[in-house]
Amino acid sequence: MTSLAREWLRPERPAVPEPVTSEPERRALKIELWIVFSVTLGLSGARSLLSLINSLLQPEPLNSQHVALNVPQAVTSLLDLLAQLLSAVQLFAWGALGAYLLVRGGIRLSAVGLDRTRPARDVLWGAGLAALIGIPGLALYFASWKLGFSLAVQPSTLTDTWWRPVALVVSAAGNAFAEEVLVIGYLLTRLRQLGMRENTGLLGAAVLRGSYHLYQGFGGFVGNLIMGLVFGRFWQRTNRLWPLIVAHTLLDVVSFVGYSLLRGHVSWLP
Repeated sequence: MTSLAREWLRPERPAVPEPVTSEPERRALKIELWIVFSVTLGLSGARSLLSLINSLLQPEPLNSQHVALNVPQAVTSLLDLLAQLLSAVQLFAWGALGAYLLVRGGIRLSAVGLDRTRPARDVLWGAGLAALIGIPGLALYFASWKLGFSLAVQPSTLTDTWWRPVALVVSAAGNAFAEEVLVIGYLLTRLRQLGMRENTGLLGAAVLRGSYHLYQGFGGFVGNLIMGLVFGRFWQRTNRLWPLIVAHTLLDVVSFVGYSLLRGHVSWLP
């Protein structure tokens, strides 16, 4: 391997912030974490838990129930498009909130891997991670669904309009940006500042990721827990966040757009 190739493949040195020792500063960080996740993905986790409990209380088994991810939000096409885009804007804003708070706290975005120094490598790693997670994840979902541990997930029930692929791609990017910035870049950095061990923080972030997918059933929780462990460890080792955003976006684009194109044409899809 040439020296240029070794340099291109070399991971970044993880940027570990200094632990916060002042008790008032530690308390402020803990309050900040509670507030951020009470209005973003933590709240989504609580709602997903209630949704799963409600599904378990239904007379039908889980695999006979359906849950849709991208659904129509208005009666007219134009209003529906605007509503879909606004939902994506909210997701981007969640991620931006986490990034902004890190910067306000004196942590550069490059320190968590949100710089643009190596876009080609980030995209390549992202594609590799998408393949690593996507194929086993799809198999896990179908096994869980067939065994009755998950609901039948419909990634999109949007009508066939010219803007459907656009809205689904934007939604996928919004999901990826919000989740990876908040759950990986922001949360794991704050936990490092609070002195939490790497493995403990990794597990906590992965459980959070799984929690807001509980509405899909137990398979959704387990699959996203595993994804969180892989993504979190990748970030801890490489200090690159963009590959995770790229990978997550690719996974959701394939799921959302692929399902919308195949729905009604493939008998085994829910």
